Amino acid sequence: MAKRRRLSAPDTTELEQMEAGFAAKPSLNPFEAKGATPPIAKVAAEAATLNSMASVTDRVALAQDQGDAARWRDAQETGLVAEMIPLNQIDADFIRRDRMVEDDEAMNELLDSLRSHGLRTPVEVTKNEDGFGLISGYRRLKAFRLLADTDSSFSSIPAFVREAGSGQGAYISMVEENEIRSNLSSYERGRVAVLAAGQGVFDSTEAAVDALFAAASKAKRSKVRSFAIVHEALGDLLQHPVSLTEKAGLKLAAALRSGAQPKLRQVLADAGALEVREEWALLEEALKSTPKPTKEKARGGRPQQVLHLKPVQLPGGGKVSAELSSTEVRIKISLQDVSAEDAEELVRQIAEHLS
Repeated sequence: MAKRRRLSAPDTTELEQMEAGFAAKPSLNPFEAKGATPPIAKVAAEAATLNSMASVTDRVALAQDQGDAARWRDAQETGLVAEMIPLNQIDADFIRRDRMVEDDEAMNELLDSLRSHGLRTPVEVTKNEDGFGLISGYRRLKAFRLLADTDSSFSSIPAFVREAGSGQGAYISMVEENEIRSNLSSYERGRVAVLAAGQGVFDSTEAAVDALFAAASKAKRSKVRSFAIVHEALGDLLQHPVSLTEKAGLKLAAALRSGAQPKLRQVLADAGALEVREEWALLEEALKSTPKPTKEKARGGRPQQVLHLKPVQLPGGGKVSAELSSTEVRIKISLQDVSAEDAEELVRQIAEHLS
């Protein structure tokens, strides 16, 4: 009986020699010139290659995701990403609006468009203590609130959240949007400059005009200032201020500069309800008996430097502003219902102070 041979497991060195022998063994196919690689080695190599490719692909996708996330955060921080904000969190009266007249026909068209196509241009808001304050898009917000009464899908509105605050940036954004989308009337331009200055956002009406209408020509800003004078002097009594033509507004401003305010205010205060043409006819008749404005002859040399002093708000409403030049001081008191006796007393006190 043959003696059985005890088998022993090969060590590491023997295994390496066996693997090298398999790799060097010639192919069984006589038509192959090169040696054949063992199947297990092929599988391992292909798996490693595929794994390496997958890793590269994953790394590229990860880099793209990280880049997209960074760009998204940047866009969100600069107010370029629209967010859905509930209507009850937006204060429509956050700043004084520049537009005065609502066009019912245009509003109905906007409502129909929103029902059919939704909102294509988000409103602009800024964060405040209680939520958000509306900067631009008053009509769109109002339309959403009307639609939300019967359709809950309009309970939130797409909005760009800007870092405008409640100061100059908010007013500039509002005016710029309305200038682009739908031109304001000359009176509305002057009025919003007065309102912004009255809230202390700008040092004076002149400064407000320069900032709010910086892209306008010098001549256009001059016209806006003229209508600002009309609003300050007669805005509370005019029944159809937006209907004033440019020519009519400039004519009123010139008369007001010449001291026609008391007479024009009295004429408007005594009038009842008036149509557009009737109101202007009344003013035009009053202007005939007011002194003609005198034009000062232009003098050569450098233009006079004028310093606009910071206005002082009055406790009961109104303000006192002043302009100082090398030759004169102009003091302007914006206050309603001042009697002639009070005005004379003010002039007397100023004269005593300067004497």
